[in-house]
Amino acid sequence: MLGSFAISLLVGTILGFLSGLGIGGGSLLILWLTMVLEFPHSTARGINLLFFLPTASIACYLRWRGNAIQFRKILPAILGGCLAAAALSRVGMLLDLELIKKLFGGLLILTGLRELLYRPRSKT
Repeated sequence: MLGSFAISLLVGTILGFLSGLGIGGGSLLILWLTMVLEFPHSTARGINLLFFLPTASIACYLRWRGNAIQFRKILPAILGGCLAAAALSRVGMLLDLELIKKLFGGLLILTGLRELLYRPRSKT
């Protein structure tokens, strides 16, 4: 039942919406794929990448059109992120899958706690 086309379409729509808001729909997608649909972690990561690329591209384009993004200012972060992703994906291939799962789970917990406890700084 949870793996039906209708449920998958609903979950994909909700996660796409969350990704567009910058909430982290891709992280939730990995949890859905591994815990509910019982996909192997490596397959879930590949699907997550395919999910992330179009949703992030659309969100970036729309925010660029709304003058919320200035590429000249963020270009160093983009290049650094791409280099780090390439290098660390190589490192990830050498690590034990159970360790990667634990590190990812810890990252999700820390990110969730940060979001729950975050307080904007006052502008005084």
